[in-house]
Amino acid sequence: MRKIEHQVVIAGGGPTGLMLAGELALAGIDVAIVERRPGKEVVGSRAGGLHPRTLEVFDQRGIAERFVAEGQVAQAVGFAGVRIDLTGFPTRYPYSLGLWQNHIERLLGDWVDGFGVPVYRGVEVRGFTQHGAGVDISLSDGSRLAAQYLVGCDGGRSVVRKTAGIAFPGSDPTTSNLIAEAELAELPPQWGITRDALGIHSIGRVNYEIRDGEIVWADSGPVRVLVTEREVGKTGEPTLAELKQALIAVYGTDYGIHSPSSITRFTDAARQAETYRQGRVLIAGDAAHIHPPDGGMGLQTGVQDAVNLGWKLAQVIKGISPEGLLDSYHAERHPVGARVLRYTMAAVALRREDDRTKALRETMAEMLEMGEPRRRVAADLTGLGVRYELGEGHPLLGRRMPDLDLVAANGPTRVYELLHAARPVLINFGASGAFEIAPWADRVRLVDAVSEGAWQLPGIGAVEAPQAVLIRPDGYVAWVGDAAGQGLSEALTRWFGAPKRA
Repeated sequence: MRKIEHQVVIAGGGPTGLMLAGELALAGIDVAIVERRPGKEVVGSRAGGLHPRTLEVFDQRGIAERFVAEGQVAQAVGFAGVRIDLTGFPTRYPYSLGLWQNHIERLLGDWVDGFGVPVYRGVEVRGFTQHGAGVDISLSDGSRLAAQYLVGCDGGRSVVRKTAGIAFPGSDPTTSNLIAEAELAELPPQWGITRDALGIHSIGRVNYEIRDGEIVWADSGPVRVLVTEREVGKTGEPTLAELKQALIAVYGTDYGIHSPSSITRFTDAARQAETYRQGRVLIAGDAAHIHPPDGGMGLQTGVQDAVNLGWKLAQVIKGISPEGLLDSYHAERHPVGARVLRYTMAAVALRREDDRTKALRETMAEMLEMGEPRRRVAADLTGLGVRYELGEGHPLLGRRMPDLDLVAANGPTRVYELLHAARPVLINFGASGAFEIAPWADRVRLVDAVSEGAWQLPGIGAVEAPQAVLIRPDGYVAWVGDAAGQGLSEALTRWFGAPKRA
């Protein structure tokens, strides 16, 4: 059987895999997805929303409005039992967006379909071998693919990660939860969240609206159940009998639950891959890091892994940048994943209902009433505070570029509109014609622009407006300077390849 060849094969068509496929397709890379589900439908709702930085990432590609149009705007970011209101935060999306994962995947899938990305459905990666020029991949149906690079976006039990021999150290679970969508024969006395010594539980309609900051449940339709199990360590697919048993243990009744469309189990295990790259094999999303769902940070982190990796992988494949550029993916995203694990593990510890934990939670709540800690924690939880270690200098260096309103030669625009094509941009806020980047003009766009108003960074506050910024395709600032251009050539070469000879 002949091998089908692609430049990149992505194992897994969830949010991380779809985002990466879109990024690569934008760059003109021949990319394909291998997805074990036979169809596009996502069984169960899983993750329940999007954070500000993820919405900004979508805005950078011109697709944010697709999600905003279908989601529910809410103030749902919180830590230690404290809800953090993002109103006034320096972003165009100072809120969380309530939107179930099945809708998120559908919208991302529509975007990726627009590029004509092939998806091999109903099969999964079973193994692969690396060689000097690429990766030979074996699929579960006996067919084979060949690629220059393989990226595992295939979840916490990642076959790609395991086959590559990448270690996955971390902590074993201390709690276990069931989450399901089903029908109830009897309605509970009230919808919403309950807490007890065992953990956190909730029952609510799958469909709801948010009015004046409050959840208004639908009058009918399926319910979404979250319940903490008494036992930890069960394996295999959870059953309806186990779900009923867990409900009775918490509520004293199973409410006649029946006809489940999905039942899944998750724990508070927290693990992170030792490396995100092994030769021509890379991993992203849950394949690279698993953690409790507290704070809803998993999907967000995976999507942002993909946006960091996509443009780098594309440049290496095109020969623009040396293969060493891929090492910056691990160097930048591994610390971000580690910080997410730390927050989620702390959140699990603060769930407990014993007196000592309550005292700690109350102490944390008091600290989060203070302006500075509140801003810093909010920036971390939303992804807006990420800073990559790109050296010393202006506070913008290594941080995401604010989406400023600009006036350029062609009229009004925004920073994120300049990133729709996933191409790097040098914005000159000084005298027109101050920069000459002809040796990189085939890769980097130069824009002379004017911006009014203060520059604000989440968690930092006001910063001095620079004369010029070099922005990577993922929206992070690679260089800040003035017309003297000190260090600009080095930054252009580091991130976007050697200068083109005349």
